Amino acid sequence: MPEMNDKEILDHLQEYLTPRRKMLFEKVLAERTNHLTVVAQDVFQLHNTSAVVRSCDVFGIQNIHVIEEKIPRRIDKEIAMGAQKWVDINRYTSTKACLKRLRAEGYRIIATSPHDDSQMLNDFDISTPAALFFGTEKDGLSEEIMREADASIKIPMYGFTESLNISVSAAIILQNLTSKLKSSGVNWQFTEEEKTNIRMSWTKKTIKNSEEIIERFLNQ
Repeated sequence: MPEMNDKEILDHLQEYLTPRRKMLFEKVLAERTNHLTVVAQDVFQLHNTSAVVRSCDVFGIQNIHVIEEKIPRRIDKEIAMGAQKWVDINRYTSTKACLKRLRAEGYRIIATSPHDDSQMLNDFDISTPAALFFGTEKDGLSEEIMREADASIKIPMYGFTESLNISVSAAIILQNLTSKLKSSGVNWQFTEEEKTNIRMSWTKKTIKNSEEIIERFLNQ
């Protein structure tokens, strides 16, 4: 029996999808990016992390990194409303490990902070890949991240309140930066290889018993 390649397996699996579902996959894939990524550090309120996952899906961010150094949490599927199926959640038990990986992948480390020395969101340069770090509701980002950050950004605010809930901050920042990215000349879209890998992942998650179907296909 000749060895099957990934494309043949994917083509076979996609026969189990409706044309509408396949069209939706292609439409969403065309808007997905790894140029920007999001990091949530030790966010205490579970629903906030889950809401950030949802915002990543809505604004086309494929990868979210969750640092659980203090209290391991799970993603609240009800709040994320299924978004955790469509984005990749990368978990870490140490901030150092997360920083090391993101640096190795070519990301700038960008802290989100309301401090006076932070750059205004509208002035942020999106020309090179950036990892956007969001901290705890009470204490913000750790000193380790603030030391390591290449820059920090803030949302313009004009009231008495000095900070926003993390899920609100993430949504505002992602909407702003992804809009700016898509109207720029930056090459922000997935490579064909990335598209194929995500297509496979989404297809497997959509089809029940996908592994059994693959096994039968390989053994026919």
